[in-house]
Amino acid sequence: MRIASFLTALLLSCAVCGAQNSHKALKPGLYMEGGKNHVQGIAVDEAKGYMYMSFTTVFYKTDLQGNIIASMAGIPGHLGAMTLNPENGKVYASLEFKDDEIGQGIAKNVEKQVQQSVFYVAIIDVDKMDRIGMDAEKDGVLKTVCIKDACRDYADKATNKGREVEHRYGCSGIDGITFAPAFGKGGKGKMYLYVAYGIYSDVDRTDNDYQVLLCYDIKFWDKLYAQTLTYKDAHQSGPESPLHKYFVRTMNTNYGVQNMGYDPYTKNIFMMVYKGKKEGCPNYAAYAVDVLNKPFKAPLQGNDDTLHQEGSVLQMPLSMAGLYDQATNTWGWDFKWGSTGFCPLGDGYYLFSENGKTPEKVQYTNINLYKWTGNPESPFELVK
Repeated sequence: MRIASFLTALLLSCAVCGAQNSHKALKPGLYMEGGKNHVQGIAVDEAKGYMYMSFTTVFYKTDLQGNIIASMAGIPGHLGAMTLNPENGKVYASLEFKDDEIGQGIAKNVEKQVQQSVFYVAIIDVDKMDRIGMDAEKDGVLKTVCIKDACRDYADKATNKGREVEHRYGCSGIDGITFAPAFGKGGKGKMYLYVAYGIYSDVDRTDNDYQVLLCYDIKFWDKLYAQTLTYKDAHQSGPESPLHKYFVRTMNTNYGVQNMGYDPYTKNIFMMVYKGKKEGCPNYAAYAVDVLNKPFKAPLQGNDDTLHQEGSVLQMPLSMAGLYDQATNTWGWDFKWGSTGFCPLGDGYYLFSENGKTPEKVQYTNINLYKWTGNPESPFELVK
């Protein structure tokens, strides 16, 4: 593994407050290699001076110069997108324990075997991570909470265009995750945890054109639900349902929201995806939901289920920003980065993972600083 210098200094004490241009101390260039699996998500704690990232089954804690402080291996599954809880300093990440082809491939790489599909939010106590090579199952720094709605929708069948299809809404599990205020409440007050479904790509279905966002109050999660996860015990301890379940019509994407982050500067929750493949759709790479907008109830388009035709489904509109496709009434952006790591810093600045593969087929990431432009064609600009 090779790491180049990343940040020479960082002066802020809070990621979501401070003066204009206060992130100019950030310098580009953290380079890290991760082996067979590509980078999945990144997070930063500016106050404590640490960065965090996942390479699917390995989690790293570094300082702001890119030096590894600690690592955790043996993660039982696909550790994906992540976000920092500003209240307790812990990292919350999506964790898929899945029996499909991708899940079994990941398990095989760590010499494990998955018996069933269960989806979790992983809670990582990064303050307790103090050495390289910590064990996810034995060292007590990783706890998990089951996301039951995703488990049910993944397991359920549905009817679409008169035929039975697997996985309700095209649910493939979960990935994107962030803390953000309640929708329609002015962008202030209590922060809630939002978890996004992964959505299978299927151009022949019409019931998979929505991103699904689950909203949770996590106040009592540590006491009521959080447990250690092992390959031998895929527990299902978690809240029976979220506070709210929102649908956002983006048209179908390839595996849904890969990374998600709330930006207090624009009041947007940005959703970074692998571009979809449906003909007649704009197939953008990034979408956003403005937390100032209010939810509304309406039927889900393209869904055969009677429940969804009665207008009882809670939805959020896309932010009216970026590029616009009139045929599908879809707003979004074409931006190359974000699907393998995205972290809003506040004041219009962001960290993006620029992933790639060496000639020896080793996965790597460069993490660079960008700033918001608001330009529909190029919304984020590299800070040089």
